[in-house]
Amino acid sequence: MPRLISIIVGIIITLSSSLIFSAPAFAAIGLDNGHLSACPSSPNCVVSQDGDQDHIIEPIAYQGDRTTAKETLLKVLSVVPRTKVIENTDNYIHTESTSRIFKFVDDAEFYFPEAENVIQVRSASRVGESDLGVNRRRIEQIRLAMEDLGNDWLLITGLLNYWITDYRD
Repeated sequence: MPRLISIIVGIIITLSSSLIFSAPAFAAIGLDNGHLSACPSSPNCVVSQDGDQDHIIEPIAYQGDRTTAKETLLKVLSVVPRTKVIENTDNYIHTESTSRIFKFVDDAEFYFPEAENVIQVRSASRVGESDLGVNRRRIEQIRLAMEDLGNDWLLITGLLNYWITDYRD
């Protein structure tokens, strides 16, 4: 019995310390003069702006206007498992994704600069040291879904334009 209590106390101390020492990652949410926050030194974060070689990820490129790209991203985010939109402004989206088993929360941010056809991204775990690549994979899956939806939108728009051109007269 004393051994079981020691193990439980050890687990509680470990979890508590990981929550205490990783709190700054959550505090870094939001834009600062058109830039997403840099990643902490832990490997559980990716960012497309000013990232070092361990944390850098490409921004998500899009064709067309920013409003359509944002609508497409919101459609994609609506089907990402256990993900909810926390903040949605004209040029910024913040989401929270919760892991299935341990209920860890990751924050993802999407920034739409006015003069560029890209979405700057940042995704970071709130707790722990490693995320086993989950944040990078999540952003890459969102990128692929955006490309798929964008291509379908271009196809639908192209067919609609063809139909309108053919039957307008």
